[in-house]
Amino acid sequence: MAAAGRPGLAGLFAVYKPAGVAWGRVRDAVETRLLRELNAAPVRAPRQRVRFLPAPAPGGGGAVELVAARVPVLADHPLVRGPRFKKLKIGAGHRLDVKASGVFVLGVGHGNKLLTDLYNCHLTKVYIVGGLFGKATDDFSDTGNLVEKTTFDHITREKLERILAVIQGTNQKALLMYSNIDMKTQEAYELAVKGLIRPMGKCPPIITAVRCLHFALPEFQLEIHCLHETQQYLRKMVHEMGLELKSSAVCTQVRRIRDGVFTVDDALPRTQWNLQSIQEAIQNCQLKVETELEKTLGHGKSSPLYQLGGDTAEHALAAAEYDRDVMDSRRKEVNCSSLPPFP
Repeated sequence: MAAAGRPGLAGLFAVYKPAGVAWGRVRDAVETRLLRELNAAPVRAPRQRVRFLPAPAPGGGGAVELVAARVPVLADHPLVRGPRFKKLKIGAGHRLDVKASGVFVLGVGHGNKLLTDLYNCHLTKVYIVGGLFGKATDDFSDTGNLVEKTTFDHITREKLERILAVIQGTNQKALLMYSNIDMKTQEAYELAVKGLIRPMGKCPPIITAVRCLHFALPEFQLEIHCLHETQQYLRKMVHEMGLELKSSAVCTQVRRIRDGVFTVDDALPRTQWNLQSIQEAIQNCQLKVETELEKTLGHGKSSPLYQLGGDTAEHALAAAEYDRDVMDSRRKEVNCSSLPPFP
């Protein structure tokens, strides 16, 4: 029996995934806890049926007669029926790899359909990324096999922020290109006012904003706003920044603090992965999910933004041949010719 139809247990909610745990184990842990609590809830009494049972006749003498009686239906007995709820359809939103932590969105019941709708919105995700100058590893993380050690005393915050400015500027151009919008039109103006200029189809990872939150050699911390990224892409980005600064760097932390409309404040910690907390989280997030879907997708295919995304995949493939020479010349102007393209 499915539990998706249970009132209050259908929609989207976010949990906080700790580092060192696969996202699949997090989803399975939530499902197991929900099933256990659903099956522990009070159930209706077994159905009754009328049966004619033998009973001693009033006259005695060993005579037997059939007497109508109400007895429970054995098919409704818990030991016969088994658990009421055996499976919950819980879908996962944007994944986090084992080393990453942070906001992880899940959907239950019709929330799986909402997960698809949110994916089609291509909303921005925000990460806190930590880095450490002075060494390089084979997987760009601080837990990988050490490849080399380098000096880092010459690095300053100003030099780091100059690299970040180049990355953001290059990605802003890519964002406009992959959005497939003529910036001289009224439609582009209206989308810009609503903050809806973003790719509505497949495209490479795009950094929409990046800034340095903390700098104390050899450590630094960045806040990165991005689309279509992977956590490994962000680690490699830290590695490439180290090379551009004539040093090396490894990523010490990738923590997602926002996934679309869900923030870290919405994410349930491990101690709150229970039925009541999840029901409350679904109700609390329902309004802002619906608002975002209405704003971005509008009324289905009548939305101009939705129609814009119809041919975006084909345009994205064609746009992949954009003028690399222009990008390279811009990079040379700021003396960052070795910085790899982002995206």
